[in-house]
Parts: sequence; C-alpha cells; structure tokens
Amino acid sequence: MSYKAQMNGGGESYSGIVPAKRSNEGRGGPKEIVEGRPLTKENTEEPNSYRTPSRESEPNGLDRVRQAARQDKEVRFTALLHHVNIDLLRSSYYSLKRRAAAGVDGMTWQEYGEGLEDRLADLHGRIHSGGYQAKPSRRVWIPKTDGRQRPLGIAALEDKIAQRAVGTVLNQIWEEDFQGFSYGFRQERSQHEALDALYVGITQKKVNWVLDLDIKSFFDKIGHEWMIKFVEHRIGDQRVVRLIQKWLKAGVMDDGRWFETEEGTPQGSVISPILANLYLHHVLDLWVKAWRKKVAQGEVIIVRYADDAVLGFQNREDADRFLKELQERVRKFGLELHPDKTRLIEFGRYAAERRKKRGEGKPETFNFLGFTHICGRSRKGYFTVIRKTIGKRMAAKLKDIRQKLRKRMHESIQENLKWLQSVVRGYFQYHAVPDNQERMKGFRSDVLRLWFRQIRRRSQKHRWTWTRFLERLGVLIPPVEVLHPWPNERFAARYPR
Repeated sequence: MSYKAQMNGGGESYSGIVPAKRSNEGRGGPKEIVEGRPLTKENTEEPNSYRTPSRESEPNGLDRVRQAARQDKEVRFTALLHHVNIDLLRSSYYSLKRRAAAGVDGMTWQEYGEGLEDRLADLHGRIHSGGYQAKPSRRVWIPKTDGRQRPLGIAALEDKIAQRAVGTVLNQIWEEDFQGFSYGFRQERSQHEALDALYVGITQKKVNWVLDLDIKSFFDKIGHEWMIKFVEHRIGDQRVVRLIQKWLKAGVMDDGRWFETEEGTPQGSVISPILANLYLHHVLDLWVKAWRKKVAQGEVIIVRYADDAVLGFQNREDADRFLKELQERVRKFGLELHPDKTRLIEFGRYAAERRKKRGEGKPETFNFLGFTHICGRSRKGYFTVIRKTIGKRMAAKLKDIRQKLRKRMHESIQENLKWLQSVVRGYFQYHAVPDNQERMKGFRSDVLRLWFRQIRRRSQKHRWTWTRFLERLGVLIPPVEVLHPWPNERFAARYPR
C-alpha cells in the first residue's frame, strides 16, 4: 500500500491540514534503557512547525510523514520530493557552517548568500525538473592519531544544501525505524548519551565479556547497490532515489583529477552520516536484534555510534559465536571487521577476580568515543566503569595546541589568553566526566606550561617566572571541574523506567 493511498484513504487529501494538536509521544524514535526500555515522552522540536491564530501547533507536511512512518513500519513513501521546497532549502542553507571549506566550485557560504532567493529558486527548479547534477567532492586528507591520513570529501555548497534538505525529509521516516541503541548522527542524541548507555549496560546488566567492534574503512566500502536497496525499502519516490544515486556516483576530485566512486560515500558530506546509519541499520542493527532474541543464551547489550560499536555478553560462548557469524554477515555486504581493532576482552564486575585466580593481570581496557574504559571500584567498593581520556588523543590535542601557539607567537597576551580559554573550556565540555579529573588536571597543567614557554621565548629580557605566571595568568585559565553527572543518574533522568 503506497503512502499516498494511505493518506487519502480517509477522504483527506495529503496536502490537507489535520486540525489536531501534535502529540509528543514517541518523538525521536524508540529508545530503550540499554535494551528494552519503554517509550517516553519527549519534546523534540521539528523543523518548519508553525502556529495558528489559536496558538495550537498543527502538524505540517513533515510531521505527517513521520506520523505515517510511525503508524506503519512497512509502508513505502511514493511522494516525498515536494517536501523539498524553497523554505526547506533556505533553512538548510542557514543550518550550514559559515566558515566551512569550499568544494570544487569554490563557492563560500557568504558568496552564495548574495542573491540567495534567486539561487534557491533556481536550485529548487533543477531539483524538481531533474536538471540538477551533483558535483564531485573535493578530497582533502587529515592526519589521524596513529600517523595515517583520513580522506574527507568536501561537497560543493549547493550540494550541501540539497543534501541537508533531502536528509531532513528522509530522517522523518528513518528515525522511526532506527533502533534505540543507535546513537550516531541522530536528532537529540549525542556521544555522551551513547557513553551513558554503555556505562549503564555494563554496570547494571550481566556483562562478563566485551566485544569492541571496528569496521575497516567503513565509509569507503559501502556498497552502492545494497545502499539503494536499503533506501528503496521505505522510499518509493524514484526522484529522491535518483538524487541519492547522483550523490553516490558524483566521484571525487583529488589534486585536479577526477576519480569515479564505485563504492563508498565521502566522509564529510552532509548526506553520508544519514546513509551510513541506514546501511548499518540493515546490515548490523536489525540482525543483532534478531540474533539476541533467537540465538543468544545469555544477556547481550549493544551501543553503536556510527561505525563504532561495543557489545557486552554474559557468556563467552555467545560472544565467540556472535563474532564468527558477524564476520560472515558483514562480508556479505562488502564490509570487513578490522583484524587488529576488533577485540573480545574479559570485562565486567567479576573480571578482575577471575583473572587474579588464573594468575593473569588486570582486565584489559577498551576505547570508545574518546575515552578508555577501565574496570574499577567506587569508594564504597562497588564495581564501576572508570572512564579516562585516551592518552594518545590528549597528546595529539596538546601537540596541536603547541603548534598553534608557535604560530601565535607575536600575538598579544590578551589575544592568546582569550583563545586558550576557549580551547580549554571546549575540551573540558566534552572530557570533564566523573573519574577523569586527573587527566583533566594533567591537560590543564600541560597547556599552562606550553603557554609559559611561549611567553618566555617572546623576549630575551623576559621577567616572567613560573610563580608570577601562575598568579597573573594561570588563574585565568578555566579550572578543572566535573561538568557531567554520573551516567546512571543522567540516564535515569532522561529515560525513566
């Protein structure tokens, strides 16, 4: 049954406005307490909502798409492109980063804004007439913490606008399908929510083994044919499907040469995270959900953020069988688990005790979303998961600060102070979690020493001593303080049982 037929079945045309107040129930997709929590009320704001003279919020077109997707998980949407109107394109333009690097067309956000309405009208016309052609992404390489380089694809500004608009429409459907343990690049979900869910899962469920998954070169290995099949599972509007195909086949420009993209989707493009979530939803999430229900003998938890996932198992037999079958599963869709970064380790409340009896060392640790997770004990002696900033990540950040301070050598102390305050404050905003104070103190101390050396090198007749520096300038750098509550407290408050 088509979406258009469903919407017309009650005698109401699709474009008609239903004069009922929009419900808040179930917005943002189902979310469970790690595994199996009930739906909760949320207050997520949707784009393009408006008020009537009576001040009651009425559902707009995108709201009705989401309502239909929620009511029928099997319906295919045959008419979607008309939601990509000029208003949505304008909203997409203003949601882009102002200072983002330009694509192959060299167009910046500010330049496109000159004569914006005419440009948007022209883009809108080409999208709906089929005359829109995607430009190749400009490839740039950024260094990784392990010394290698990661390829990024910078899309042309007009492609970013179109991708953001189409992605907004598609998310109304797919957000109703995605699983509660999927957190990456989703509305009203963050990295800290994923970290909270993992903490709660390990500390409150029967977890004795942890599988740290890493898919090798995931974004570069996404199969285009499989991707289109996954898109068409819910999207019956071929005009939207063709737009996605154009973005996948646009290719990349590297050092002035065009390269065809037969597989993969460029990291850095607006549409890539949305398509990546869809791909892993079908390849991994739905399969894990069924495997846990039909095959597993003990408890299984999972938290996924984009292509990084961590699973917890009660039984070693389940973990071994899962890993073996998962390797076969991802291979079917052109993917491969990283042989070095995918690890099964003993982890949990009994790991230290069991390893001690066997004469082995402390339980191994694993990294997830910037933190090293360690088996530990609270002050009262209860099992807990201690999270510390990954050492290599912090060292890389300090190296970057040192290099930038050298470039800012001749700027005034006040300018550098303002910049460092922003850098340290931003770093603490993410990393200042409970049990991570020592790492944060080390980070702040190293930043101060880097700045002190820079000031002393500015002049051979410097008068700064370490004590004077700390008294005058060091106190102005943000102090170390825990900025996040304990994961179980925040998780319980956000998702009450």
